Amino acid sequence: MTSRSRDRVADVRSVVVTHMVDYQIDSVVPLCEGLDNLAYEVNGELIVRFSKEPDLARRTALVGHEARVLAAVAEISPLPVPEPTFAVAEQGCLAYYKLPGAPLLDMSRHQRSAHGTSIAAALGELLTALHAVPIARLVDLVDADHQPLAEWRHEATENYVTVAGQVPAAHRRPVEAFLDASPPHDGCTPRFSHNDLGIEHVLIDPVAWTVTGIIDWGDAAVVDPAYDFGLLYRDLGPAATRAAISSYRTDVNDLAALSERAVFYARCSVFEDLAHGIETEQGKYVDKSLAAMEWLFPPQPPHLDRAAKDINPRAGTSAHHAADKWATSKA
Repeated sequence: MTSRSRDRVADVRSVVVTHMVDYQIDSVVPLCEGLDNLAYEVNGELIVRFSKEPDLARRTALVGHEARVLAAVAEISPLPVPEPTFAVAEQGCLAYYKLPGAPLLDMSRHQRSAHGTSIAAALGELLTALHAVPIARLVDLVDADHQPLAEWRHEATENYVTVAGQVPAAHRRPVEAFLDASPPHDGCTPRFSHNDLGIEHVLIDPVAWTVTGIIDWGDAAVVDPAYDFGLLYRDLGPAATRAAISSYRTDVNDLAALSERAVFYARCSVFEDLAHGIETEQGKYVDKSLAAMEWLFPPQPPHLDRAAKDINPRAGTSAHHAADKWATSKA
């Protein structure tokens, strides 16, 4: 264990002793590191999580925000969510008793493929419930987080440059053609959503293969309703995403357009996940990102217009062009 790790374990012990005076600590185990947080497990039952946000004011605000969001979401979600035990906002710390189950990310690719459709169907019902909440009800609780699709493509390009050497050669030309193409139409009706519904935040019972909880609500916001479907498409593939959309009930958003934007978000976000896995040496993120290239950027034509149809047969198509000398043109 490094000195930094020992210091963080000491921080965990300190905050638990301070806020749970009669609680005896027998073990503190590093659990995982995501893009936004570090998590530790105490006594196999208590999750103590620290934000990685360096700015004190923002770190404080983020923790307070998530605690309030969890209280609101508990009244909305058809799936279990954590109930905060205590928060130390200035330290970016949030603690809660762990929900049953294991992260879907920890399951093998074969297991995720075998059970992905039933899991995704439950997540489609979750998104139905979240997206149905009137925005006015949450106006003082969450912000809007809806940047133009052109900005998503720009950020994806920057992330791809950092990981291009790790992307198998067969997928690079489809990737570069996508990054050179125009994004889909940006029109949508923003809705309240989890806004980070990757499989690392979905807990499942590995025996019954049911969803037992949804964690990490710190990014919850008013967003494009297609975004969380995009993360499901990125992590679970076309069949599972079809199941999620089939269980999704809405009379506001056009499902064909939603499917097309979901594919766009999936393609953009995979490079950030891949970069995160490489930077933090977390092979699970690297492996799932590289596996996703098969359906996000298949090497055989037609490689770009097919994806939206794969998750919704009514989805529209976009014109795309090849980029033989993409890397040179971006230099």
